Amino acid sequence: MKIKLTIDDKIVEIERGLTVLETAKRNNIYIPSLCYYPGLKPYGACRLCIVEIDNMKGCPTACTTYIEDGMVVRTNTEQLQNLRRQVFELILTEHNKTCTTCDKNLRCELQQIAAYLGIEKLTLPFIDKNLTVYEEEPFFNRDYNLCILCGRCVRVCEELRKNAAVDFMFRGIKSVPGTSFNKKLQDSNCEFCGACVDICPTGALLEKDFKESFQPDKVITTLCPYCGVGCSIKLEVRSPKSEVRDEKIVRVIPDIDGPTNYGQLCVKGRFGIKEFVHHSERLTRPLVKKDVVAQFIGLDKSSDYKSFKNTDFVFVNWNEALSLIAEKFSKYKGSDIAVMSSAKCTNEENYVIQKFSRAVLKTNNIDHCARLCHAPTVVGLAKTLGSGAMTNSISEIAFAKTILSIGSNSTSTHPVIGLKIKQAVDNGAKLIIINPKKIELCKFAYLSLHHKPGTDVALLNSIAKVIVDENLQDAEFIRERCENYEEYLKSLKEINLDETEKITGVKKDLIIEAARIYATEKPATILYGMGITQHSHGTDNVFAVSNMAILTGNIGKPSTGINPLRGQNNVQGACDMGALPNVFPGYQSVTDEIIKQKFEKFYNTELNSNPGLTLTEMFKKAYIREIKAMYIIGENPILSEPCSKHSECSLTELEFLVVQDMFLTETAKLADIVLPACSFAEKDGTYTNTERRVQLLNKAIKPLGESKSDWQIVCELAKKMNQPGFEFQTPSEIMDEIAQVAPIYAGISYKRLKEKTLKWPCPDDNHPGTDILHKDRFSRGKGKFVPVSYTPSVEQPDTEFPFILTTERLLYHYHTGTLTRKVEGLNKLKPEELLEINPLDAEKLNLIDGNFVKVVSRRGDVRVRVHITENTPEGTISLSFHFAETKTNVLFSNTALDPVSKIPELKVCAVRLEKT
Repeated sequence: MKIKLTIDDKIVEIERGLTVLETAKRNNIYIPSLCYYPGLKPYGACRLCIVEIDNMKGCPTACTTYIEDGMVVRTNTEQLQNLRRQVFELILTEHNKTCTTCDKNLRCELQQIAAYLGIEKLTLPFIDKNLTVYEEEPFFNRDYNLCILCGRCVRVCEELRKNAAVDFMFRGIKSVPGTSFNKKLQDSNCEFCGACVDICPTGALLEKDFKESFQPDKVITTLCPYCGVGCSIKLEVRSPKSEVRDEKIVRVIPDIDGPTNYGQLCVKGRFGIKEFVHHSERLTRPLVKKDVVAQFIGLDKSSDYKSFKNTDFVFVNWNEALSLIAEKFSKYKGSDIAVMSSAKCTNEENYVIQKFSRAVLKTNNIDHCARLCHAPTVVGLAKTLGSGAMTNSISEIAFAKTILSIGSNSTSTHPVIGLKIKQAVDNGAKLIIINPKKIELCKFAYLSLHHKPGTDVALLNSIAKVIVDENLQDAEFIRERCENYEEYLKSLKEINLDETEKITGVKKDLIIEAARIYATEKPATILYGMGITQHSHGTDNVFAVSNMAILTGNIGKPSTGINPLRGQNNVQGACDMGALPNVFPGYQSVTDEIIKQKFEKFYNTELNSNPGLTLTEMFKKAYIREIKAMYIIGENPILSEPCSKHSECSLTELEFLVVQDMFLTETAKLADIVLPACSFAEKDGTYTNTERRVQLLNKAIKPLGESKSDWQIVCELAKKMNQPGFEFQTPSEIMDEIAQVAPIYAGISYKRLKEKTLKWPCPDDNHPGTDILHKDRFSRGKGKFVPVSYTPSVEQPDTEFPFILTTERLLYHYHTGTLTRKVEGLNKLKPEELLEINPLDAEKLNLIDGNFVKVVSRRGDVRVRVHITENTPEGTISLSFHFAETKTNVLFSNTALDPVSKIPELKVCAVRLEKT
């Protein structure tokens, strides 16, 4: 309902619930303020936003006064301006007057207000605080001499980020925002998200190289290249002052209007981008191994080529590199070759890559890293619901009454989604955490269930058993919209909660309470990550999650659903585009003859109807030389694949290996030819985030050196192999073709995306996109219950290997570290791998914090430093896989696979520890 009020003689009609200040801003009426910031609670501390309101005593603050119908407001009277000048002068008496030398000069909110109030000199004496300037911390400095005590940094850390890393210290004139006991930020709860820096009105909190970003030549809104949240960011760019210098990204800031992040970022998105984009190790020209040059071009001419640093590679031009690849690839049958696409590539690039694989190389042997993360989601949810994707939107999480988070550590892996979970708890939601480890969100949880790794099915089935036994299921929903319920009920009959307690380690009282909350406190949503999928029974885990949701009717409604949190920025899009061995774009089966004929007609060539090899199968076939050549784009399987020694051996067995990447990764070093790809900042395209939201990626700078977009490289290679259908001039043209062949993208175009983002399915040009899946009917018709029973993980601890090793991802690094390990500040915050171990286990092994141990499995070993923590349960240890120096995945099996999705078991591995 809208109301009418008058502000400065202007009649305003607007919805209720806004403050006077918010109403003024929406109507382009300026009221000075320093403590206010969008998203923060009204504070009223600076007193600069005072206004006059008829029939109201005094001069209330606009940021704390809510509008009413018929209200008459004045914002710019002589009395108000005089009062503001007095208040503002008091603020400035404690502010160091070094404007002309301050890095924030001309971008300081104090200067803007001074200009508005007409203040040219002060009448009050200046108080020199002579406070400490903290410059030793990564990313930004703290100069409290410039602090005006507006409280924004304290409030954003507490209210929005929920970290409370800083608060006001001391009293009176000595008051400053700081950490408890004045510790370094690294030793506090600070996560270096940069929210305090973004919100600071002065130069008190400032990026170390902020001065470099003064008056950028352009600001480009684009997308963060890290996790699947799809945060919107702004890249500030300086143009070169001479022809020999490239354009440079000088600052990355969050987009306050971003549809998923609303002005919030994590440390990687805020501070972990520009360094890797402009890193000195970027590849800028094609590279070919010296022996390949000698073989193809001639031994007598090989010395004419300049060597690349101290490697076996030499520089060649693009024509030479692509001609070599085309000649070599054309000699192989489709069954001899495999392609590894990338979740870091755009939708358009993944589409072109799969088209190249199928139409040019004549093979369905194409896969990407989804095989190692959410392959069970794609298979499992497609069977039970009809679509293997997140059913609801990120924004809805904040309004759920119950959140069941299982196998996910959102504050580290999807930090902005972690904020939504915290916001929901603030709104009264009950958070249930199911995780073997004590994660940060346990501090906000109503219940925390710490089960043994690999026992998810036993636990989820028992929760469902309680729901059925206590008649808490949604009988009407089941009757009208589901099938196979009777078979599912039979599978629950023999479940015994006492036995479940022994299997999982979770007390049955907690299981019962969790079941009651999830079934009755609606709307309830399930969030899960790779703690569910990376198991030899990963698809069963997904089935068990799906069963719970449809059992309670928690699907197809706002703030409900099954929400798998996708790991990489475009892993959802890569799946959508058909970078999988069994489906064309839009999840259309390669074995369906009608579908195949449609694509044959469109691609004007014969296609293969046999599903191709999965990622894990590719490496096994390469090891026995049944796969003879591989084309790896934007991935580093030497670190990411399980049993990575085997993966490395497999790649060395190939006759021919092409790697396309930004850096000479551990995998690229094994290649015969390396093609330089440009970064996300150097190209246009689209990404599809974890909630199915398709968003524009906008080019900010020119490609470095001779590097090219992945789609351009693949199209040029296809032309070298004389294949028509790759004459695209822009990514927009590729999206137009995607819309023609993939029904779920049929209504998506660049023209529409420039106006607003769209979530698939979007079947036509007039369709608004789909926020919630399965609202009136499931994509497959009816939701299907799939009975599952508990199966132990393939490897169990024994006397020789007594510990369970599980893996995790960390806040400060990403995937195999190809990007984040190039960022100095991130390396300062997390310089090395640490093995997390419970204090009781450490005591038994006579270990102290910082000791080195050798972690030994049946496949290999790694040496790593110990970190003793109660966050890891007794009998379990954990590692990440971000560090090339500690190749964690050497330890895991490449034969312990989920039989349906072929995902390897990367969450359970039996190991022993040896002190070194």
